[in-house]
Amino acid sequence: MGNEPLKAISPGRRAWMRRGLALGGAAVLGTNVAARAVAATAAEAWPTGPIRLVVPFPPGGSVDTVARTLGPQLQAQLGQPVVIENRPGASSVMGAQHVKQSKPDGYTILLNASLQVANPVLLATATYDPLKDFVSITEIGAQPQLVVVRADGPYKTMADLVDDARKHPRHVTWAIAAFGAAGHLACALVNVQAKVDMPIIPYKGGGPALMDVMGGHVSAQIEPMASAYPHVQAGKLRALAVTSAQRLASLPDVPTVAESGFPGFDMPSWYGLWAPAGTPRAIVDKLYAETAEALKAPPVAERLAAISFIPMGTSPETFARYSASELEKYRDLIQKAHIKADA
Repeated sequence: MGNEPLKAISPGRRAWMRRGLALGGAAVLGTNVAARAVAATAAEAWPTGPIRLVVPFPPGGSVDTVARTLGPQLQAQLGQPVVIENRPGASSVMGAQHVKQSKPDGYTILLNASLQVANPVLLATATYDPLKDFVSITEIGAQPQLVVVRADGPYKTMADLVDDARKHPRHVTWAIAAFGAAGHLACALVNVQAKVDMPIIPYKGGGPALMDVMGGHVSAQIEPMASAYPHVQAGKLRALAVTSAQRLASLPDVPTVAESGFPGFDMPSWYGLWAPAGTPRAIVDKLYAETAEALKAPPVAERLAAISFIPMGTSPETFARYSASELEKYRDLIQKAHIKADA
């Protein structure tokens, strides 16, 4: 029956089949329209429950610090709990993969640093496409990084650190928050430009790395202000230089890396929000608007200003373009610095 040629089917039956196909098509169309209407209504009503803000690092690092600064204000504005969920591992890849695979309903959001776009260039384990598998929500902002060493250690300047590394190859070491992070790229650039062999030791976040620098287990670290500066203020770390093009008002006596013998050196750390691909535009727009508003709130603005954090709150389109340009910049930098996953 299933192989019966169409010409053998009676005219009456053919008419019945055409009618059935038309009705079926109309039913499918009606279902799709209804589904879209339900989705639109849900997006407009969002949020109606807790939002998980995934931080792909352990507590204590710069990404976690920014998340815990922003989270309470977003919770107050949205009227729903914003739960910080730390999912560390594989240089933030595990947390990013988790968000990529989550339901695109606005209730699972990723807050990550620039290595979100650098990782796929560096790591075979980063099997996501940073531009296609995620929706860009907003660039939260950027901040300088500090070159820090143990406060009671022998290094007083960048020259001290570099000179010792030249005298004792592979004895003077770098700690980094994660492979591919802005601090990692900055350390690699110092190695290349200074022509020194300082091994780069990756950790599962800025917090654990800083603890080992303070403990004297690693020589130095380049880490964003958010996590490094409090330890400098507490007298546990010494800041040798800042990675921005200009000195910081909060640390006027600390020179830039460029002033310390590396002309043109400028390597900030930036942070953004992403959602899984397919997240409704209405939800993305609301998250963008609420985040931009939260960055202006006095408690958030004051805390971020204290760590020389420059808030941005850019539109989804602007952030998507910026992410794409940063991806190409990192690709070029990684090739020139010969950074490899087994470094």
